[in-house]
Amino acid sequence: MYTNISFGPSAHLFRQGFMQAQVAEVGDEVLGSKIDEDYLDYIHPHWRQYKAPAAYQHFLLGIVYAFIFFMGVLGNSLVLITFFTTKPLRTPSNIFVANLAIFDTIMMFKLPFFVMNSVVEGQLFGKIGCDVYAVAGSYSGMGAAITNSMIAFDRYRTIAFPLDGRLGMKAAIGLVIFTWLWATPFSILPFFEIWSRFAPEGYLTTCSFDYLTEGKSTQLFTIVIFVWAYIIPLLLIALFYSRILSHVREHEKMLREQAKRMNVKSLSQGDEKSAEIKIAKVAITIVFLFICGWTPYALVSIIGCFGDRNLMTPTFSMFPAVACKTVACIDPWIYAINHPRFRAEISKKVPWLFSEKPKSAASDTKSTASDTSEAKAENA
Repeated sequence: MYTNISFGPSAHLFRQGFMQAQVAEVGDEVLGSKIDEDYLDYIHPHWRQYKAPAAYQHFLLGIVYAFIFFMGVLGNSLVLITFFTTKPLRTPSNIFVANLAIFDTIMMFKLPFFVMNSVVEGQLFGKIGCDVYAVAGSYSGMGAAITNSMIAFDRYRTIAFPLDGRLGMKAAIGLVIFTWLWATPFSILPFFEIWSRFAPEGYLTTCSFDYLTEGKSTQLFTIVIFVWAYIIPLLLIALFYSRILSHVREHEKMLREQAKRMNVKSLSQGDEKSAEIKIAKVAITIVFLFICGWTPYALVSIIGCFGDRNLMTPTFSMFPAVACKTVACIDPWIYAINHPRFRAEISKKVPWLFSEKPKSAASDTKSTASDTSEAKAENA
C-alpha cells in the first residue's frame, strides 16, 4: 500500500509554465481530495501533488466522452448487426472485422462509467469499479491490437495467394479465439494483483495498469506489456503490410512486362484484384488509426515508469486516454464508409446514413459489376 505524501511548492522549483500551473500550493484543493479515505491508498502519491481539476474540465471531458460513446456504439452496432444479419458477409475475413467491433464496443461501454466518475470527481464505485474499468480497457486495447495483426495477416494471405491462401472459417474462428487468449494474461494478472495492479490515473476518473510504483517488478511488467501489447502487434502489422505492398509492386511489374511483350498499353488487374486491394487500403487505414490511438498511451506508460515524471501532469495523461477511445469510435465508420460490402448492406438498413449521388445507366452497370467482383472477393 502507498503512504500518502504531502508535496510542497519547493519540490517543484524548476517546473515552469503549464506544468507549474498544475502543481498544488498552500490552500489549493488537491487532486483526490473528494475520494474516500479507504481508497486513497491505491492512488500513487505522484497525482496528489497537483491541483484538483476545475469542474468545467470534468464537464468538458464528460461531454467529449458522451459524444464518443454515442458515435462509437452506433457505428460498432451497425457493423455487428450487419455482419450477423447478412449471410453473404459472414465470411472468414469479415469475422475479424466483427471481432474488432466487439473489442471496440467493450471500450465504448467504459465511457458511461467515466462520465459518472467525472460527476463525482473520483471513482464512483471505488476499487472494484476501477478494476473493472481497467480490465475492460485492457481486453479491448490488447484485443484490438492483435486483431489488427490478424486482419493484416488475412489481407496478406488473400492478396498474395488468392487461389489457395485464403483462410477457412475454422482457421478464422481459431485466430479470433487466439486474440482473446492473447489479451487475457495481462488483463487477469493485474486484476487479481498477481503481478502489478490497476490504479487510477490522470484526473483519477480513469484507471489503467500501474506504471508509477517504484521497483523492478513494475518496470519489468511495464516492459513486458509494452512489448506484448504494442511492439509485437505493430511488428506483425508492419511485416504483413510490407509484404502486401511488395506483392502488389511485383504484380504490377509483371503486368507491365507482359503488356510490353504483347505490344499493348496495359493489362487490367481485374475487378476482383482491385476489390481486394481496396479492402486492404481500408485495413491499412484502421491500422494507422490504431498507431495514432495507442502510441500516446504506450509513451505515457514508458515515461511514467522510466522517464521524467514531471511531464506526467493529470491533464497530459488524459490525452492518450481520449485518443484510444476516439480510435475505437472511428474504426467502424471507416469500415462503414469505405468497405464496399459493409457500406452497401448498411445503406440498405439505414438508407439515410449515406447520401448517394444519382448514377447513369452506364455507371450503374459498372457499379453492379464491381459489386459482384467485390462480393466474390469477400466470399471466396
